[in-house]
Amino acid sequence: MDLAYLPLQGDAALLPEGLNISFKLIPAIMVIGMMLLFLAVGFMFAVADTDDMWVAGRSIGNLENGMAIGANWMSAASYLGMAALIALSGVYGLAFVVGWTTGYFILLIFLAAQMRRFGKYTAPDFVGDRFNSDAARALAAVTTFLIGFVYAIGQARGMGLVGMYVLGDINNFVPLPGLSAYQAAMILFMLITVGYLALSGMLGATKNMALQYVILISAFLIGLLATGWTAGYSTVLPQIEYGMLIDDLGSEFSDPFAGGSYYLWIATCFSLIFGTCGLPHVLVRFYTVENERVARWSCTWGLFFICLLYWSAPAFAAFGAALYGDQIGAVYGDPGMSGASADVIVVLASQLAGLPTWFVGFVAAGGIAAAVATVAGLFIAASSAISHDIYANIINEDATQRQQVLVGRLSILLIGLLTIVFAMDPQQPIAALVGFAFSLAAIVLFPMFFLGLWWENSNRQGALAGMVSGLILWFIPMLNEGNFGMVNGGEGLGIEFLATWMPAIGSALIAMPLVIVIMIIVSLVTDEPPERTKMMVRQCHSPDPMPKDMTAADVVAEKTDRSHETPADD
Repeated sequence: MDLAYLPLQGDAALLPEGLNISFKLIPAIMVIGMMLLFLAVGFMFAVADTDDMWVAGRSIGNLENGMAIGANWMSAASYLGMAALIALSGVYGLAFVVGWTTGYFILLIFLAAQMRRFGKYTAPDFVGDRFNSDAARALAAVTTFLIGFVYAIGQARGMGLVGMYVLGDINNFVPLPGLSAYQAAMILFMLITVGYLALSGMLGATKNMALQYVILISAFLIGLLATGWTAGYSTVLPQIEYGMLIDDLGSEFSDPFAGGSYYLWIATCFSLIFGTCGLPHVLVRFYTVENERVARWSCTWGLFFICLLYWSAPAFAAFGAALYGDQIGAVYGDPGMSGASADVIVVLASQLAGLPTWFVGFVAAGGIAAAVATVAGLFIAASSAISHDIYANIINEDATQRQQVLVGRLSILLIGLLTIVFAMDPQQPIAALVGFAFSLAAIVLFPMFFLGLWWENSNRQGALAGMVSGLILWFIPMLNEGNFGMVNGGEGLGIEFLATWMPAIGSALIAMPLVIVIMIIVSLVTDEPPERTKMMVRQCHSPDPMPKDMTAADVVAEKTDRSHETPADD
């Protein structure tokens, strides 16, 4: 079974079999209290200026930022979707563990400190200033918005599925004509998330992310330990002891590439590695710290915090698959476990192990916290792209800070509304939806960041050619597979050769090298960038420390006694 292409069959498929979907008072109090706490933190750290709105005043320490990176990163795709992939497709699902972890090593070595030294608000800000192009800035901003939108659909799906366990069918209390239990729960949690984000901006979001990390990692690790102990699968180290179950789970779980071809595993892993390095909501975390040293340590701490969960996800998948097989029905085959049940396997395993309802509610709360934390990072990055990069830098260069913050808040409301609409009937499991966003980031943005920081002769024409070709190359497999209902009522173009060698979830394996080659060739046959731009790139690699409030452009301007030049008008 190839989980990357497992479609949902409609709203009925959004009711996980075996999950106790009824209102539960204590879990409901826990989850509602948690969401109210997030709102309170957002209110306490409400922002009024752009520095706090987009980069938290560059005041975040390395440990706190590492926790924020962990929470920002460990989305519903990590907390729920990764265990789902491993449970349903075995070794193929490990591509997500490998890809999402390896990407941070590349970030640590090649991008974290250099991005902080460049010192801009956002990823599109970097692209616009590095390549002296408002057109490139706009393309990067649109890509950032699109990444946030696609990524957030998976988080909204996770909120709705887990929310059903806690709240049951909200229609039993407040009739909502035309809305299913899943849709009502998803809308409720999304509205609360959008509300605190519009209020708090990056400063409040970062404070909340540190809190959300503590909640989600505690819920996941304690839940895993309790599930393994109660079910008799493990004692004190379930991350290792789950190996005793592998033979009992069947070849679908343990045989290499039974859930996907070798090529698909490599392609998926490649897209996830370099997509990690191109995600704007990840890179913006390095702008919230004082200097490049703190940026490196933030990345190191973040990787440690992330590995705590990633080391544990395969064990939860094994326990969940075993409990499902014993108590509900066959995990594999036709019929087997549905994608909706797999997406809540962490919560379902805790329930099937016979743990108290309040404890299962605690595990469910962790899943909601994971989804909320990631949506926060995504929406802040997307809104800053609209407000700062398009509105303030292109449309209205005289915009006041108040106007920018207002446009940013309206942008959060807009992307929140779009996400809710498209998450009403999502067409793919959580991890697959998130995988599409990673492919887009790897194809379009990673080449801009990597060549922009490490090759001083990459220029505006090369960046524009690379980004336009990258967007086209990303859309081709998406159209071919009919994702998000595009083309032929969701059936897509159906070109088998393209689906095999350039799958949407792993399209970066072919597309990203093509974009890099296009960018290099175009840069070589056109004029070199200005000398000032080359000096900025060199400054990003200088061994000299940089002051908190200075950017590479500021240092170069001081050295040359020249004022900051504005990007060219394309």
